[in-house]
Amino acid sequence: MKGPGKIVRQALSSITKRAATTHYPFVKSGMPKSFRGRLLFSPEKCIGCRLCMRDCPSDAITIRKIGEKRFECDVDLGKCIYCAQCVDTCPKKALEATPEFELAQTGRDQLKITFHAPEPPAQPTTPAPEPEVKA
Repeated sequence: MKGPGKIVRQALSSITKRAATTHYPFVKSGMPKSFRGRLLFSPEKCIGCRLCMRDCPSDAITIRKIGEKRFECDVDLGKCIYCAQCVDTCPKKALEATPEFELAQTGRDQLKITFHAPEPPAQPTTPAPEPEVKA
């Protein structure tokens, strides 16, 4: 019965070694630069070509036109497989993969994110000239 002796020796030698794990979530670990986490959309860069929608294998992205050269994006994180094909496809780099990976939610509706387009700048109105008063 050489087995139990090896087990005891292994157990005693591992008592003095440091743990190989971290104390997550109390100690956060950094993600590599190429990590593909939650998507971020920049509506001011979007030209509405919808290549990201066509290239998404899970149909997680929807681009909607809401005005002249203004687009909104809906991302369903529950469908997204975080492959970042949409990021690679976008010609204007309107989509970006962030290092954020803690995305758990209590409801599916909270996994749907809408990136709203900024309001168009207000057109400057010229004030009407005041009528001249003759004295």
